[in-house]
Amino acid sequence: CLHILQVLNTNINVQWKIAFAVTAINGVGRRYAHVVLKKAGIDLTKRAGELTEDEVEHVITIMQNPRHQVLASGLDNKLREDLERLKKIRAHRGLRHFWGLRVRGQHTKTTGCRGCIQEELSL
Repeated sequence: CLHILQVLNTNINVQWKIAFAVTAINGVGRRYAHVVLKKAGIDLTKRAGELTEDEVEHVITIMQNPRHQVLASGLDNKLREDLERLKKIRAHRGLRHFWGLRVRGQHTKTTGCRGCIQEELSL
């Protein structure tokens, strides 16, 4: 397979697995790629060069109008489930979400102070 797969004006490496190869397209991350490929019914272990023309067309149509394919609500639910799981297992990130604090290691001494949290601390 030495040919190049062209999807949405982006060259895709045909030797990569399809789930990772699709992320070369602007605006497509790993999570979105997985959701689109599952919706299209494509095996995630396939290489990009092994896809048929019909499968490629199906992936393109789903990516071009995701609202029509009801993908957005699925992504939102997945994100919510991830946060709930983190809270349930009492992970550090989950607790920070639960308390409404910064999650990604930012300093919180001076910035991001909100009225309700300040009042609770002074009681």
